[in-house]
Amino acid sequence: MSGRVDYERRQHAVYAQGRALPEQTLASWMHAFARYAPSRRPLTVLDLGSGTGRFTPALAETFGGPVYGVEPSSQMRAVAVEAARHTHVTYLAGSADRIPLPDGSCGLVLMFLVLQHVQDRNAAAVEIARVLRPDGRLLIRSTFSDRLPDLLWHRYFPQARVIEARLFPSLSEVVELFAAVGLRQVALDQVRERFAPSLAEFESGARDDVF
Repeated sequence: MSGRVDYERRQHAVYAQGRALPEQTLASWMHAFARYAPSRRPLTVLDLGSGTGRFTPALAETFGGPVYGVEPSSQMRAVAVEAARHTHVTYLAGSADRIPLPDGSCGLVLMFLVLQHVQDRNAAAVEIARVLRPDGRLLIRSTFSDRLPDLLWHRYFPQARVIEARLFPSLSEVVELFAAVGLRQVALDQVRERFAPSLAEFESGARDDVF
């Protein structure tokens, strides 16, 4: 069994370091996001579940801002405000089912490894559809229970695969969830990330993330 992640007690203090992305990897993600985003600039972006803000400044640079980082954890937001500042970024208290933005205000909504944390996905889908412009796009970076990749740690912790299968929704569930609020699937893209050139360097903390 696995419970909800408590970002208030300790995770907020180590999350930014543990999830840091090299500049090349961050640029690659921005390129991937831009492929499916509306073409106009500037573009108002919602980083939903923005955490410590590892994407929000880059989103502002890529799409011209404004970018709103909506995050329910006050401690994670505090880290973001301190460490991920940008003139076109605003961090707000909120959640996927309670987004503190007006109707039709966003051209792009990003959910990066967030969907598995959302308790009321139906309410979240309604809220996301509400804040999206008619020509807006929703980008979801997620693992799907019916498309689990063969990850390195599964070889050492086989139970992790079982937990992940329970934790993440299936692709069809996600498509149906957002179809119910008028959003259709446009594309499904697979991204490969290399974390280190060898197991020894991976263990020592060296990182070389690429697609």
